[in-house]
Amino acid sequence: MSTIASILAILGIPFYSNTGKDPSTLTHGSINSQVRLAYAGNTGMTVSWNTFNKIAKPQVNYGFEPHFLPFYADSTVSVTYNTSLTYNNHVTLTHLLPDTVYYYLPEPLLKDNTTDVPYSFRTSKVYGDVTPYSVAVAIDMGAMGPDVLSTTAGAGQSLEAVIDSTIAGDMAYADYWLKEEIGGFLPNTTIADGYIVYESILNDFYDQMTPITTKKPYMVGPGNHEADCDAGGTPDTSKNITYTGDICMPGQSNFTGYINHFRMPSAESGGTGNFWYSWNHGMTHYIQLDTETDLGHGFIAPDAPGGQAGEDSGPFNSIMNAQTTWLQKDLAAVDRSRTPWVIVAGHRPWYLSYANVTKTVCWSCKDVFEPLFLQYGVDLCISGHAHLYQRSAQLSNGVIDPNELNNPSAPWYSRSIIFIDVSLLLFDGQLTMTPVTNGAAGHYDGLDALASLAQPYQRFGLDTSDEDVWCIEGKRDGDGGKEDSSKTTWKLVTVKM
Repeated sequence: MSTIASILAILGIPFYSNTGKDPSTLTHGSINSQVRLAYAGNTGMTVSWNTFNKIAKPQVNYGFEPHFLPFYADSTVSVTYNTSLTYNNHVTLTHLLPDTVYYYLPEPLLKDNTTDVPYSFRTSKVYGDVTPYSVAVAIDMGAMGPDVLSTTAGAGQSLEAVIDSTIAGDMAYADYWLKEEIGGFLPNTTIADGYIVYESILNDFYDQMTPITTKKPYMVGPGNHEADCDAGGTPDTSKNITYTGDICMPGQSNFTGYINHFRMPSAESGGTGNFWYSWNHGMTHYIQLDTETDLGHGFIAPDAPGGQAGEDSGPFNSIMNAQTTWLQKDLAAVDRSRTPWVIVAGHRPWYLSYANVTKTVCWSCKDVFEPLFLQYGVDLCISGHAHLYQRSAQLSNGVIDPNELNNPSAPWYSRSIIFIDVSLLLFDGQLTMTPVTNGAAGHYDGLDALASLAQPYQRFGLDTSDEDVWCIEGKRDGDGGKEDSSKTTWKLVTVKM
């Protein structure tokens, strides 16, 4: 069962498969506008979509009724890059009412055979609102062409947002086009024509996501597979050749497609591009970090020039230590009486029971980020990169918090390439946080293997075909979650599907 199909079923949205089409033959006439949403501060929403031509003034009409859209917003942002088939248009709607359904219609649009227009979205909950809600998290989610997805899935609860990477990176795996060809998953092309396959996979993935991204904010973060067209290099043993990022055409390196395709709320939160930013939703403050570049403090990030991944990407902020300077300021400004939960996401983990830690565990990320997590009491850190699920004990500099799930004083580390539903509930004066893990994202590679001898801090892991739903319930007592009088107790509940 695919993650996209699972999320669609939970949202109650029909899923239409493009079975039979080869992604290497996708053309202008077979892709849609890939409409997508992103929160833009507490009262805004950014609408992005693609067209074949540059639009002088992209416009979004919107209103409270599907057949009456009296308001509009426009911009002059219509951007593209070498090798892209389309232009990316971005318009931000501002001064919206909180927790309100709006109907909207971007113009002009390409054809759309997967959703109905006008589209609709619900704005974010009021800052500090304790109403229950759910969030889906899908990390390391790839595409294997138009016939990759299942058309059936189970039913569940409604979602407030879809967060890839949270919230944590690696979308589409278009950079695996050459691996997929060598492995026989795609027809062979020449290296010179590889950019066509790369763009086709991206377009196919974004097309498949449209039924979700037109309705739910799709908050993304950078992963190594967004860096260039051949992340990590590709060996071809039959020809005794190892390809590298040098084969990438202009426009398919340095996170170019990722930068052009999305607009995350960095302007509203003081962050940098789609790389680090934050937003509030109800009783939670969310933070997206960049583990791939811009670590600062003398550390070379994995995807940075000279980094171990060899991607030669970034930096994306010219100021020294820009990311951690911003992170400290952002965390210091959190009002825990209104947003008692702080959830952070970044692509690479640093606590992991993984059979092969080469280029996976990011110790330098730990050195720059963890001290701030501890100083400001981050509750949950979500990561991906390793294609498995692991839930750890609460950790402080590698030391297990003796309280663990009973009023912990250290962050809780969870990583997943899978679909996580995080619910925050208030009842009888108690806050409850429930991450639910269901299925797996990933791509044709499948899942990675956990180490046969788990790290002592590992509390649960999934690395095969388990289909259980694991709910981790947390209850915070006290006067609305204030730091000086709160206590959190957690328990693990298993629900068979």
